[in-house]
Amino acid sequence: MNALTLILCLCISLIILPLSLLLVLLKPNCAGSNIKVPPGSCGWPVVGETIKFLLSGPQKFISERQKKYSNDVFQTSLFGQKMAVICGARGNKFVYTKLTTPWWPVSVRKVLFFPEFIDIPVDEVSPVMNNYVREILKPDALKQYIPVMDAMAREHMQSEWHGNPVVKVLPLAKKYTLDLAFRLFIDVVDVEHLTRLVKHLTLVSTGLFSVPINMPGTAFNKGVKGGKIVREEVLKIISNRRKEMMERKITLSSSTDFLSRLLLVKNENGQIMSDKEIYNNIVGLLFASYETTSTAITFILSYLAELPHIYDEVYRELVEIAQSKREGELLTWEDIQKMRYTWNAVCESLRLTPPGHGGFREAVADIWFAGFTIPKGWKVSWTVYTTNKNPEYFPDPEKFNPSRFEGKGPAPYTFVPFGGGPRMCPGKEYARLEILVFIYNIVTQYKLEKINPHEKIKFHVIPVPKEGLPLRIISHTK
Repeated sequence: MNALTLILCLCISLIILPLSLLLVLLKPNCAGSNIKVPPGSCGWPVVGETIKFLLSGPQKFISERQKKYSNDVFQTSLFGQKMAVICGARGNKFVYTKLTTPWWPVSVRKVLFFPEFIDIPVDEVSPVMNNYVREILKPDALKQYIPVMDAMAREHMQSEWHGNPVVKVLPLAKKYTLDLAFRLFIDVVDVEHLTRLVKHLTLVSTGLFSVPINMPGTAFNKGVKGGKIVREEVLKIISNRRKEMMERKITLSSSTDFLSRLLLVKNENGQIMSDKEIYNNIVGLLFASYETTSTAITFILSYLAELPHIYDEVYRELVEIAQSKREGELLTWEDIQKMRYTWNAVCESLRLTPPGHGGFREAVADIWFAGFTIPKGWKVSWTVYTTNKNPEYFPDPEKFNPSRFEGKGPAPYTFVPFGGGPRMCPGKEYARLEILVFIYNIVTQYKLEKINPHEKIKFHVIPVPKEGLPLRIISHTK
């Protein structure tokens, strides 16, 4: 070894040794104090186990840690925060107690909201939404939207599906759900404006659940940039609508869409909300419609294309409804209630390939669960992945079997795609109507065949078919 090589080796050692020691010292101490916290690993500083979570997908990540640490609860570090993942039906029920409060990762906050709202508690970011949205999304209030959903689905089919032997389902489902959300919630039908927004919403979705490192090229950085543009675009819509309503002297009783009503509703202080507060109260609806509902539609159509016997049952049910309608007559609430088998098939799709991971909360006091203490301030995660494929709750869990949802359906808290208890997602009924109306318009017109039966699914919290689910569609009228 010559002198130069020796010097280089010495320099490298002097750099690597202190860096290694620093990383060891900085690595989060999961044990905390001498209280018995859930077992697990916090991974590395800042990053934690987020990269492992994103690369392996939620189901594999969670299953591996249940086997290694505890089947009831384990700890990890995701999205820059130490958290306990509570598992099983008992965990799903427990997480909604008054000992926890809603919480969102910093990546979600910084991507979705204006900077001045990032550090405000979740319940205070959109206080009107927590109560008012539940009223407008109740079944009785949603009945009036069914004909609009059906009419828009027919228009979508005519412009995007008819005449095309092959379609890519995921991008088309996203287009339909976003168009519908803007029509019903904001009353905007500007195609050019929506097209611009879609590009930036895609960036937002990749950055929402990511390592919160704001460096060029990272998913978080792209999400922050996309979120800024989305906020600016939606803020323009809100500002223009406010001016229009003032000029036309529109009142709350004469307002038809959600945005117009929000502009006139007063907050808890008796004041009309600012444009930014209005945005806070509407962004969740827009994003959920764009991302999770379109993913749910994509995978149920994937299963229908893959399983002819399931498709045939859905087809029989929906054609019977179609044959009872006059030519051109739109769907009604009564028609939706007849789609029992179809909804059971949707639920089975949600069980096997859930479009959402679960949710996050924060411990407001020390919590005791399954023999462990979750300290106050820790983040708590519940997830559909600890029950959906558990043979204890769903025998032969990999089999697609809609009959699981007949009668009373699965045991309480074993199937929670929309949450549970007092924190049940207020958009559940809206999503149900949207999905069923879309499926009705597809299945009554087309037979479905997969172009690539072996298409892979990639995960970024939400599962996505790698090729967008290309399907061959064959008209029933041929």
